[in-house]
Amino acid sequence: MLRAEFIVYVLLLGASARCNAAANATLPHIVYVLVDDWGWSNVGYHRAVPTKEVQTPTFDRLCKEEGLELDQFYAFKYCSPSRCSLMSGRLPAHVNTDNLAMSYVNEKDPVSGFAGIPRNMTCIAEKLNQAGYESHQVGKWDAGMATWDHTPQGRGFKTSLGYFHHDNDYYTEGVADPIEFFPGCGGDHTDLWDTDKPANTLNGTAYEEELFGKRVVSIVEAHDVETPLFLYYAPHIAHMPLQVPKPYEDKFAFINDTNRRIYHAMVNYLDDVVAQLEKALIAKGMWNNTLFIVTSDNGGPVYAGGGANNYPLKGGKMSNFQGGIRVNAFVSGGFLPQARRGKVTDGYVALADWYTTFCALAGVDPHDAKAEKAGLPPIDGYNMWPLIAGEVQESPRTEMPLNPGLISGDYKLLVDLVPQAGWTGPQYPNTSHVEGIHTVAECGYRGCLYHIKDDPEERHDLASVMLERVAEMRKRMDAWDNTWFMPNRGRPAKAACDQVHANGGFFGPFMK
Repeated sequence: MLRAEFIVYVLLLGASARCNAAANATLPHIVYVLVDDWGWSNVGYHRAVPTKEVQTPTFDRLCKEEGLELDQFYAFKYCSPSRCSLMSGRLPAHVNTDNLAMSYVNEKDPVSGFAGIPRNMTCIAEKLNQAGYESHQVGKWDAGMATWDHTPQGRGFKTSLGYFHHDNDYYTEGVADPIEFFPGCGGDHTDLWDTDKPANTLNGTAYEEELFGKRVVSIVEAHDVETPLFLYYAPHIAHMPLQVPKPYEDKFAFINDTNRRIYHAMVNYLDDVVAQLEKALIAKGMWNNTLFIVTSDNGGPVYAGGGANNYPLKGGKMSNFQGGIRVNAFVSGGFLPQARRGKVTDGYVALADWYTTFCALAGVDPHDAKAEKAGLPPIDGYNMWPLIAGEVQESPRTEMPLNPGLISGDYKLLVDLVPQAGWTGPQYPNTSHVEGIHTVAECGYRGCLYHIKDDPEERHDLASVMLERVAEMRKRMDAWDNTWFMPNRGRPAKAACDQVHANGGFFGPFMK
């Protein structure tokens, strides 16, 4: 290259960098908190009658005073599909509806033959990085582990601290899943990973949510405010095992039921962690340009040992009744228009919609060319920013497949056998419901039909009096079912446990 040409090239690079910096200054920081197994009535703002059992002052303020409540926000009925949906921008039916152990592998399919998100799907952090974001992940992953491509780092996160599986011990980070999922492991091993290596200096040193809380705060404190931040914080709380530091449990000593007492204490602990995160963002001068989102990954578990409560909704985690899929959700932060604060929207929003919404805010094309080339399903998300910002009153989303079942318009169709067909009371679990809700609805092929706007508690099955509506929705459900992405994900691989031993007892990626 000639000297004159080189000087022009350098000047152009400098101009481009200045333009990118100017553009970055206008992009919002995005902080997403995905709470685990959070019950509908385990937050104060969903309690019409306040109770000292529910102590969530930070969540309540951020939602009801400073935020927009998403009153019709939907997730999958359990963990991994919800997380895969959020990261990939697909409805669970088009990315993953299985809750498999991370050791599953089908070596005949190098793209989709794994637990979690198919290898060739582009995740949201990768998209935001294209716009100049710096992305970090903290907490539960549960979206794949088999190869480095499946890890948070492989999905675009600069750093991560968390665990790959559905859960681990809050104090030792040990995983005690059945041995058939981990052939050759020979007992409990540790699941705590720090970006590209086992977190072998951190496991067993503190309550896990304390570790995560310190990490999210340190990320904010070290961040260059001129660079847009994407922080994905997926707390372990309030997933089992029900464990919490004693000072927090003691605050709820007036609750006799052990599981209910510990569960409420755990949510209170998380409320304090979120307060610390908010404080760090304010101190760093980032809060006024931050979009702060909090949702659950599914309804609260109301089965034996779960500890949660979805009152007055029907059912809970593992069920397609509203208590299992309609979840706590709100948007807050200084980037939210002032006129929208303290408001509620009842437009449908799904986890998959954040992908497209974040891409729109960042000015990035959401189309996933890599997935298209691999023959994988396209993204399903809608840009929800016009609804959130109050520019439109109606959500663009009108349908959501439930696998099996369908929400279409104001109606929900459920088919086959649907578990947890019952309701809890304001204080749950208790001595009369210690074993959970076991009633099963026999909806059969025709289905059970509910008007979920007029009858949010799903007490009135309309199927026998609205036969045409049932037939129409059954047809739509079948159309959705024909698009269901169901690759053969294989079976547990011994290689996962071979890698555990190679890692000194820590789970991690085990294939190339």
